[in-house]
Amino acid sequence: MRRIGTEERRARIGVRHHLARRSLAGTPVKVAGDLAGLHATDPATVYLSARARTRGFQAEDLSRALYDDRALVRFLGMRRTMFTIPVDLVPVVHAACTRSIARTERRRLLQLIERAGIAPGPGAVRWLRRAEASALRCVESLGEPTAAELAACDPTLAAKLLLAEGTPWAAQQSVSTRVLFQLAAEGHLVRARPKGSWVSGQVRWATTERWLGGPIQELPTEEAQAELARRWLRAFGPGTMADLRWWTGWAVAATRSALAAVGAVEVELDDGEVGFVLPGDDAPTPLPEPWVALLPALDPTTMGWKQRAWYLGPHGSALFDRNGNAGPTVWSNGRVIGGWVQRRSGEILWRSLEGPGAAVGKAVEREVGRLRDWLGDVRVTPRFHTPLELELGG
Repeated sequence: MRRIGTEERRARIGVRHHLARRSLAGTPVKVAGDLAGLHATDPATVYLSARARTRGFQAEDLSRALYDDRALVRFLGMRRTMFTIPVDLVPVVHAACTRSIARTERRRLLQLIERAGIAPGPGAVRWLRRAEASALRCVESLGEPTAAELAACDPTLAAKLLLAEGTPWAAQQSVSTRVLFQLAAEGHLVRARPKGSWVSGQVRWATTERWLGGPIQELPTEEAQAELARRWLRAFGPGTMADLRWWTGWAVAATRSALAAVGAVEVELDDGEVGFVLPGDDAPTPLPEPWVALLPALDPTTMGWKQRAWYLGPHGSALFDRNGNAGPTVWSNGRVIGGWVQRRSGEILWRSLEGPGAAVGKAVEREVGRLRDWLGDVRVTPRFHTPLELELGG
């Protein structure tokens, strides 16, 4: 069995994730495709992830790809997480992950409708069908409405749901928000332009046919899962079965079947675990030139594997929150060496969690300056706060 050690895995990060200077990509579409998607739960993550990997990147480049060229789409996918993915990957993610999520979410929404007293028992199904039909008509007539505009279009959609009932996090939510989410998960709607700047979390909605020119192509689940596994292995291999299962949110059987379908080859990792690569992808990767990067919260590289000791070391408790969300990280040559934060003043602070050496420290400072200049007056506040971020005053 071929052995792929930690040094080689870190070299792959530099090259395949477009983080080493000579491996930077030419467009954000290339970045999103090569990484099998960019995390988009936090809108700013997509832009900062693309910036770290694209030559001469400007925010307008990504906005154009998303909203004018429509070569990229924000789409619910792996682990019920929002990703920005190339259009050609939409049918794959939809069939491999999102259709299953949609079934689960429909059951949950029907329960919420019943508990809110909107419609009891079997009536909840009929009520939801009518609400969805009304929502689609409103989206078609309004063009790109927000959830609030949709609720104003049809008072039925302004009904309130109670979330997390009986807990300290209990809150009300307009049924329009959940209906939009459901219709998007089932492929009828897509997330369109934001209401505000590129850091805004409020989105507008459009019908899939209007935005993408037609419905999402339906693929067999097993075929789509094999293709998604192939894309993940190309970007993140070698990885373990546990890594792929965590990243996709699949059950063990589906993960095993997908690996078998692509002919994944077993390799030995330095920690004794069995990893997988695509056939013919076990050749050594030339070591890239030394590099550093400031990656944002929920960056796809930081979140790409479940088993992270080989690149994260002992720093997980400082750089991840209790729910497993990664904060902003500082990378050097394929491993995490610290974290960073942007303060409200615009100042960017970073802290090393190990002795990086003078040369690496100076390289990080230069990157801090470049990021500060690039952001200018824009303020980025991660949705999830990590211990190190709070210590640094984020």
